[in-house]
Amino acid sequence: MRVSLKDVAAHAGVSIKTVSNVVNNYQHVTPAMRERVQRSIDALGYRPNLAARHLRKGRTGIIALALPELGNPYFAELAAAVIDAAAAQDYIVLLDHTGGRREQEVLVSQGFRARVIDGLILSPIELETEDLHDRAEQVPLVLLGEREYDLPYDHIAIDNVAAARAAVRHLMGLGRREVAFIGARRGRSEPAQLRVRGWREELTAAGLPTDDGLVAATDGWGHADGAAAMTRILETGRRPDAVFAYNDPMAIGAMRVLHARGLRVPEDIAVVGFDDVVEGRFGAVTLTSVSPDKEAIGRLAVESVLARLGGEAPDPRRIRADYRLVERESTLGRR
Repeated sequence: MRVSLKDVAAHAGVSIKTVSNVVNNYQHVTPAMRERVQRSIDALGYRPNLAARHLRKGRTGIIALALPELGNPYFAELAAAVIDAAAAQDYIVLLDHTGGRREQEVLVSQGFRARVIDGLILSPIELETEDLHDRAEQVPLVLLGEREYDLPYDHIAIDNVAAARAAVRHLMGLGRREVAFIGARRGRSEPAQLRVRGWREELTAAGLPTDDGLVAATDGWGHADGAAAMTRILETGRRPDAVFAYNDPMAIGAMRVLHARGLRVPEDIAVVGFDDVVEGRFGAVTLTSVSPDKEAIGRLAVESVLARLGGEAPDPRRIRADYRLVERESTLGRR
């Protein structure tokens, strides 16, 4: 039998309005009253009807999250962070997969699901500024990632240039002097361009080489792409003493090639990845990686959508999420 607000009110000896204020987390409820009502809620096993609550506010209780690559572990972990952050606000998340294709990103951003969602969090790859100029849909839009858009939408990203420089600085601090970069994109890709830029800036500042022979461009960013990129560099006759990869799957693919060729990581070639996905923490050689604060990105994205819904954030914001370099065996060796 379903427990109602009336049942909770009778059990707690308070009014239905007081119970409603506690359930809806209104701030003016005293701590003592909140604790009293919460004891009755717990005792009776009351569960609020979230759908009804959202409908009373003219909302659906659903936020859409559109990602380019669900098979990429970074985006899978980011999706989990968004889902957890939304659940804490009594929202559920509808996942969309764009494949990083411009036409799909346009379709999503123009609100083809607008009737069933309260807001959209979009991580674009190929979407252009002009695609959003005439966006008629009023559903709040929050952008994730490194593509810069001079448009009135909240945008959450880490500083990719600074993060790449930190990775290269770590390698130089370990005495590495010839650092390759794998994962430069053959087509347009702002994240790849920014990470290459950080790699180049840090090496140039130290007077170290950044010639094209140390950069391997790829069409994709998976394990096989990293392996192929590492193979191409080695087959030119170059023997860098370190590799900075666009992401962790590419770094793991590169380490597989190095192992197959009898090269030791990190004794012969140190390797740094990007994104700090779970897979990199459990290999035969654990992976040093730039770790974006995925939990914070998810939380900030959800908070931005809800602030827009509540009219609490009139000006578009550019929000920088934190990151850190997690040092592991692929650069430090086994301790």
